[in-house]
Amino acid sequence: MPCGQPDSGAAAAPARYVLGVDVGSTMVKCHVYDRAAAVRGSSCRKVESLYPRPGWVELDPEVLWSQFVGVIKEAVQTAGLHMGQIAGLGISTQRGTFITWHKRTGKPFHNFISWQDIRSAELVRSWNKSLLLKVIHVIFTVLHFLTGNDRYLAPSFLTFSTQQTSMKLSWVFKNIPEAEEAAKKNNCCFGTIDTWLLYRLTKGSVYATDYSSASSTGIFEPFTKCWSPTLCNLLSLPKSIYPPVKDTSFNFGSADSEIFGVPIPIMALVADQQSAMFGECCFHPGDVKLTMGTGGFWNVNTGERLFASQRSLYPLIGWKIGKEVVYLTEGTISDIGTAIKWAQDIDLFTNVDETAEMAQSIADSQGVCFIPGLQVSVDGTYLCASFMGLKPSTTRNHLVRAILESVAFRNKVLYDTIVKKVHIPLQTIRADGGVSNNSFVMQMTSDLINKKIEKPANADMSSLGAAFLAGLASGFWTDKEQLKKLRRIEAVFEPQKDSEEYRPAMDTWLQAMKHSLHW
Repeated sequence: MPCGQPDSGAAAAPARYVLGVDVGSTMVKCHVYDRAAAVRGSSCRKVESLYPRPGWVELDPEVLWSQFVGVIKEAVQTAGLHMGQIAGLGISTQRGTFITWHKRTGKPFHNFISWQDIRSAELVRSWNKSLLLKVIHVIFTVLHFLTGNDRYLAPSFLTFSTQQTSMKLSWVFKNIPEAEEAAKKNNCCFGTIDTWLLYRLTKGSVYATDYSSASSTGIFEPFTKCWSPTLCNLLSLPKSIYPPVKDTSFNFGSADSEIFGVPIPIMALVADQQSAMFGECCFHPGDVKLTMGTGGFWNVNTGERLFASQRSLYPLIGWKIGKEVVYLTEGTISDIGTAIKWAQDIDLFTNVDETAEMAQSIADSQGVCFIPGLQVSVDGTYLCASFMGLKPSTTRNHLVRAILESVAFRNKVLYDTIVKKVHIPLQTIRADGGVSNNSFVMQMTSDLINKKIEKPANADMSSLGAAFLAGLASGFWTDKEQLKKLRRIEAVFEPQKDSEEYRPAMDTWLQAMKHSLHW
């Protein structure tokens, strides 16, 4: 379906355009951008997740492929253009969702396994309690102490979680004999969504990923910029299954002309959070991007400096363009948009736009706390979403406010961790994602962290970032300085309350979170 209308004056013209496609957790979106980075046409379709068993989350690769091709064709049509006017295609994808397939036949061994899938919970629990992992902690603690090399810091407190691709990939080779057998004969290919789409777009002639997506799997070593032999040996993962890793802004080849009628150049592959960072023009060390969508992601540009994992924070490659490699430090918050969507599904509100007004209509949540769930903790225990502090006087408004407050409180906790652990002065904070449209969450977060937060006019930063990267590779735009001039800010949230005014409510919420860990 069309996702918004083209801007006025978007008639077919000889001018060239770029496409930015974002394959997110809930939607597949395509935007057509002109040289001013204005959207000339759009299309979006809902991602159809499958839940074959409790805790399993999958995507049908054929359905996803059909949606991907469909939104591109529809967006170009909506813009009143033809495919020959497209200078390049940039693809941003959700991270950690992967598939394996037979190298010779191209046939998948299973559906895409989503980053949200928790089928590896038993493996996670077993590994995190294992003697071997404790030995690894001791060895790398000693190595870090003797050498001072940060490469050894992360393994010194290595723990596994269900969100990690490595654990789910280990599950695949333990439970799908066809994949294991193909891997033994070097006939198994592993790919995140970007790799699979590139493979399909080129009719199997190009098999690759980029540095941002590779580093987001947890199997790729950002220090050495290669697939981790240590982790592969530890988890008995075949070393032959991984794709070559290319620059983020790069000519990956062209889509086969049978798909769109003409060969469209594929000029960028990028992981969605890194793409949003690029779209927000967070190009300098200390720039911060806050995405609040299905989950929450705080990303700090650390420039050429790679910070080792610090428990709740971990290093990523933001992008690689030629000789430039930009590193990020990331912290995540689970189930932001997911919790809000759940509240809508149980009729706490009709339209998500109502929620800020509902929260602002009352002075506080009356002590009601929302505890996010749908995750597995470090020790493998399940954390259940719940409300605490319910009373006979509790209304829908209190419940909605409690959910929104939990987002702001978690933003505050993660921000404080970043300030403590990342020794780079934080500069501009820029927010995007669907929940950034909620003025209550944005203002409360600004108050709690005592920082100004900018919100762009276009919240679909992952699409824009992919388009920017494709535009640079194709010569559509010249450099990042030109891109910065194209930014449009819709709103700026500045602190209006002292963060101490929230202290009683936040202390109550923190206490509730602590109690929930024992359930």
